[in-house]
Amino acid sequence: MRDIAVISFAQTPARRRVAELNEVEMLMPAVHTALGQVDMTIDDIGFTCSGSTDYLAGVGFSFVSTLDSVGPWPPIQESHVEMDGAFALYEAWVKLQLGELDTALVYCYSKSSPGDLPMVLTRQLDPILTGPLWPDAVSLAALQAQAWLDAGKGTEDDMAEVAVRSRKAALDNPNAQLAWDRPAADHLADGYHIAPLRKGDCPPITDGAAAIVLAAGDVAREKVERPAWIRGIDHRIEPIHLGLRDLTVSASTRIAADKAGVADGPVDVAELHAPFTHQELILREALGLGDDVSVNPSGGALAANVMMAAGLIRIGEVATRISAGDAQRGVAHATSGPCLQQNLVTVLEGDA
Repeated sequence: MRDIAVISFAQTPARRRVAELNEVEMLMPAVHTALGQVDMTIDDIGFTCSGSTDYLAGVGFSFVSTLDSVGPWPPIQESHVEMDGAFALYEAWVKLQLGELDTALVYCYSKSSPGDLPMVLTRQLDPILTGPLWPDAVSLAALQAQAWLDAGKGTEDDMAEVAVRSRKAALDNPNAQLAWDRPAADHLADGYHIAPLRKGDCPPITDGAAAIVLAAGDVAREKVERPAWIRGIDHRIEPIHLGLRDLTVSASTRIAADKAGVADGPVDVAELHAPFTHQELILREALGLGDDVSVNPSGGALAANVMMAAGLIRIGEVATRISAGDAQRGVAHATSGPCLQQNLVTVLEGDA
């Protein structure tokens, strides 16, 4: 396997609504900051891969127009996934493993604010049994949380701890959308939004964009002093039919973590794409993370949940801490689909 590293990461500040910019204008600062930080232009990139969804843009093949943000002339090698950018990064990593190219640009974005996001996400459900009932994404997460509580996996106090810790951590993240310091008792005093979830247990609706530059071997070492090497990466998917899954655990995350080698060494930091508080606790169990691991020091998806980018941002946040020397080894997780249906796990590590 080739050594491949994250050498640059950039994101736009997470905002509830970006009304004054179109997708290309919103995306360009992330792309060009990521390239500029390592003194590169699109001419230095061998492969470009993006993640987005037409369902949020409301336009078929909308990703084609956002190629204007990178400048696709003369023609470039390019691909797109209708998923979070973390899954686009996986495609780029595979492309670099072939050995024909040394660099890749991954970018992703979304504007969730114009539509009814929870209802838009119902289109991810099976179209025969569940989809026609139009269960929104928050209601499905609440169903999962109630099953998790009924199984004795945790308590509402545990969920409150996740909510207050994440928003407090976000105070140190200039790109976060929600950040505050309030006690768990205040969180628990709030009424239910959709029982057993309070609004503080749920992610914000966010517009934004992010980009990462990957490089192989000596190219990565030439560009940055401390690359964040991808030592393991794997993703798995569970059935679309919710009744076929045990919603109180994440079997696909557990398998992906095993294949990616999470347990092969100590973990200093973990960034988990857990849009709802109980999902962080499910993921911690699936990944086998101990209490000594710093989880979501950025605030995670509870502080800013850019659809199609929150997973890639988790990889970027871990890579940034490794490159800065704040961590030696870390785990980044991305999810897609209802109730943690699809999960991608990445293990990153700095040079010893």
